Amino acid sequence: MSRIQELFAKKQQEVLNVYCTAGYPECNSTLTVMKALQHSGADLIELGMPYSDPLADGPVIQTSSSQALENGMTLAVLFEQLKEFRKTIQIPVILMGYMNPILQYGFEKFCADAAAVGIDGLILPDLPEFEFETEYGTIIKQYGLDFIFLVTPETTPERVRKLDALSSGFLYAVSSSATTGKEKDFSAVEVYLQRLQSMQLKNPVLVGFGIKDKETFQSACKYANGAIIGTAYIQMLNNTKNIEEGTRHFLQQVLGTTA
Repeated sequence: MSRIQELFAKKQQEVLNVYCTAGYPECNSTLTVMKALQHSGADLIELGMPYSDPLADGPVIQTSSSQALENGMTLAVLFEQLKEFRKTIQIPVILMGYMNPILQYGFEKFCADAAAVGIDGLILPDLPEFEFETEYGTIIKQYGLDFIFLVTPETTPERVRKLDALSSGFLYAVSSSATTGKEKDFSAVEVYLQRLQSMQLKNPVLVGFGIKDKETFQSACKYANGAIIGTAYIQMLNNTKNIEEGTRHFLQQVLGTTA
């Protein structure tokens, strides 16, 4: 059982996955942010690998990605930073990014290096299902990494089942076919999530896009196993001078806990 599967097997309440951009706000902030997230109650970390053309991301995450690249973040730098992160971080960590820089790095080398440092899984929104099945999925599995596909309200039931079958760890339910950071009407999202829940899928479902506070987190979790926060957390990092304190306060508000 992978670290992600163990999390869902053991966790009785909703799972909170928080996205952060590697190398942001400073190049050497990566581990500071990850430790702050773990200490403040995040169950899972989705670590964004900065890329110059992040198609699924809204302006806030795009800006953080551009800044991280300016800071000097690359895949080689990231793996160097992560070399000993498992000494302090116990929760699952997923790398989220895009195929172009990974192919330049070398796909198998990337998977090997990710597994060697202790990464648990991958989210690559622009890796098509066909290429996953025919070429890359075997390599990902060879290195013991979970792979998470994304579904949207427009994904047909047949395709949802196919992507669920190909995924491991969890299934990423995008709350709408827009970029991250957009306002969402969660009453409409709930209908979609109820439909996914009724399908009795193999994987747990985490909801992403538009989750920003306690209200949206609870709404998203009503018919799912948890939710993913990205843009709102990056915005908080933009406005705090102390990553640890800012993270603790932010996650306390989302989870409804107190210090």
